[in-house]
Amino acid sequence: MDRSDVTLERMRTFVRVAERGNLTAVARELGTGQSTVTRHLSELEEAVGAPLLSRTTRRVAMTEEGSRYYDQCVQILRLVEQAGEEVRDTRGAPAGTIRVSCTAALGVLHITRLLLAFQARYPDIRIDLSLTDERIDLVKEGVDIAVRLGPLTDSSMKLHPLGESTRLLVAAPGYLAAHGRPEKPGDLAGHNVIRMSNVAGSETLTLVGPDGRTHAVPVTGNLRVDHGLAAREAFRAGRGIGPTHRWLVDDLLESGELEPLLPDHAFTPTPLNMLIVPERAKVARVRLLIDYLAQEASALPGIN
Repeated sequence: MDRSDVTLERMRTFVRVAERGNLTAVARELGTGQSTVTRHLSELEEAVGAPLLSRTTRRVAMTEEGSRYYDQCVQILRLVEQAGEEVRDTRGAPAGTIRVSCTAALGVLHITRLLLAFQARYPDIRIDLSLTDERIDLVKEGVDIAVRLGPLTDSSMKLHPLGESTRLLVAAPGYLAAHGRPEKPGDLAGHNVIRMSNVAGSETLTLVGPDGRTHAVPVTGNLRVDHGLAAREAFRAGRGIGPTHRWLVDDLLESGELEPLLPDHAFTPTPLNMLIVPERAKVARVRLLIDYLAQEASALPGIN
């Protein structure tokens, strides 16, 4: 076997195994068998004449030679894809796959709708959407764009702010009729507060009053959830009071199923951002979606 056997297919397989560290996951991602992935790797190593990966029963890691070779492979594959993009752009409508990750509740209620509208405009573009509240490694998971709430610290990714998400206190009319309406922040301590188990500091509600004073109120309740849609249903069922993003309940506020509380007090808004793999931002179809989401996100309820 000689260097002519260094095919793009084998190179792509190596890159994804290096990034994910798991042969089974890569086989599933590529729609092939694990034996095929193993064969591609062996053939590539034979062609380049050096071991690229160190395999044990539990993990796969790059060798020193593999780490250097990986960097070059990524650049080569990027150039190949960009060349193909440029040719397709000159021949007609944008095409190809964009992999998107999004905060789960926001994705269900709003981002999916935006992506469907985007595909109606560009029907040859395929969308692979993953909904999760976990902070994932975009490169490892093969994601192009991630839409995330909250502060972000991954400096290796390109950050594109979409705005800030307004939060407010809500409760159902039935709950308020049974337990009374809080008139000041301190009253919240006597209420059943629905809390988010995956949000740090949810045992304390911190609001800023119209005079600029900060009120930090310790709260308790008999329900904690780790998903925004579960909190939405609990509010709707009259199980308690709680803070929520406006985009999560805007329709329920309009219908009167929920009511805003303490309207002259405010929570600190939450940043809404896109994280983008820098190299993928140069791909034409990805740029189209970045621009589209940046334009449309500002129209979502409570995004300022």
